Amino acid sequence: MPRRVGLPGAAELFRPTSVPDEVAPGAEQPARNGGAPADEVTAPQGSGRVRHDEKITVYVSSDELLALEQARLTLRAQHGVAVDRGRIVRTAIVLAMADLAARGGDSDLVRGLGTP
Repeated sequence: MPRRVGLPGAAELFRPTSVPDEVAPGAEQPARNGGAPADEVTAPQGSGRVRHDEKITVYVSSDELLALEQARLTLRAQHGVAVDRGRIVRTAIVLAMADLAARGGDSDLVRGLGTP
């Protein structure tokens, strides 16, 4: 009989111990791009807390950064939504793109970027 103790391998030691909500077995998956029935309207959402492959750098004024941080704190304090600034920005981008696609020249993005 061997005297060696069988130890678990690295794959066993470092395996994920929980399944994220997005891929939990039996969990209802949210509809994606056209997956919802025609009578059901779904609001666009940002990508949330996932690993992102692309990165951009955006320079903002100190007032804009302060407003973003105040929005983050308001979301947390008054609405119970704890998110980081990046998620707020990603969601704002998704909402702006959806508004542009739906309203075209009348969108808030076109009006906000239009020349005075």
